[in-house]
Amino acid sequence: MPVTPIVPGDCPGTVPLEGTMRTSTTVRRLPRALAALALVGALTAALSGCSGAASGASAGDKAKAAKATSAAALGGQKGLVAAAEAEGHLNVITLPPSWANYGKIIAGFEKKYPKIKITSENPNGSSADEIAAAKSAGTGSNAPDVFDLGTAVLDQNLDMMAPYKVANWADVPAAFKDPSGKWIYDYTGLMSIGYDSSKVPAPKSLADLLGSAYKGKVAIKGDPTAANEAASAVYLAALQSGGQASDIQPGIDFFGKLKKAGNFISVLPTQATVNSGQTPVVLQWSYNNLAWGPAGGSGTNPNWKTLVLPGTALGSYYNQAINKNAPNPAAARLWEEWIYTPEVQNLYLAAGAYPAMLGAMQQKNTVDTAVLKTVGTPPSSFVQLTSDQAAAAAALLKSKWSQTVG
Repeated sequence: MPVTPIVPGDCPGTVPLEGTMRTSTTVRRLPRALAALALVGALTAALSGCSGAASGASAGDKAKAAKATSAAALGGQKGLVAAAEAEGHLNVITLPPSWANYGKIIAGFEKKYPKIKITSENPNGSSADEIAAAKSAGTGSNAPDVFDLGTAVLDQNLDMMAPYKVANWADVPAAFKDPSGKWIYDYTGLMSIGYDSSKVPAPKSLADLLGSAYKGKVAIKGDPTAANEAASAVYLAALQSGGQASDIQPGIDFFGKLKKAGNFISVLPTQATVNSGQTPVVLQWSYNNLAWGPAGGSGTNPNWKTLVLPGTALGSYYNQAINKNAPNPAAARLWEEWIYTPEVQNLYLAAGAYPAMLGAMQQKNTVDTAVLKTVGTPPSSFVQLTSDQAAAAAALLKSKWSQTVG
């Protein structure tokens, strides 16, 4: 099993994953990039690629699709497909192929709907980049149709989202979605340690990374004052060092010690830096570590292992949402319908990302049980920062990170 068993913790902020309902005000997940901090300087991530050939859908058809809050408003699934095929395009953004199986998810959509061409822009961007691109493009044909956003960014831009409820809306727990349909959870991972077993010894705790065997070898996914995945590594360090969701200072202190020991390196890790040996230890989401190892197929590192530390697990759901200015509003809605099919939810799971519909799929026997057995069942509870906790953590990182870690 590629992910080690987890013993759920009792620290404040621990919330149930599936099966036990929780209020939507209690838990919302972190962003891939913390919006207030990521929008620094010029916002250069506007979509560079236009959708290509002119759409076959009329302005009236698009206006009708843009107001649709369910497929029923367009005559049901058949009508939605027809409207989307008339548009002929779909613009997605910041969806790396190796991230939560988006390569296969995009390919599957194009195979199912060959009349719809997908333009995928800025695959290595952030949630903040998604919003920046949408604002820059406005109502232009190159605007993103759909978003995959972190909560902090989403919360600051709810006025940009179009309400829509997919056919499988009832299969997503109430706490995992906005009642009006402006956002809906799609998947979560667990913060983990990835390491090359041929270059470093297997760590058994986060404290092990302070040892001499890891000198110049530990990396995180960017600047934690701007990127959620990097910030989440700090949050995990806080939980593993006596802190909690409302107090991440121990996590900052840990990385200060890691830097002082010469073990922390300011290199953005990629599959290439892993394969070259430049970054043999990476703290990132479990589904990304799994994708870089044997489970990711050819071109990955056969020695790459994924470790979810014992104790309190750290998770973070992402949100699906539709741009209210989507240039292809029917295709945007069809994409959301695709995302919330068991087929795609199982693709998330196969990447090690636990899908929002997992509980319902287990009850309906539509989950891929072999994949679930391989990936490992999710913990019964994990820590997920609330919006207020995320905002406080972001402020603390902004004021303390550079002076502590540099």
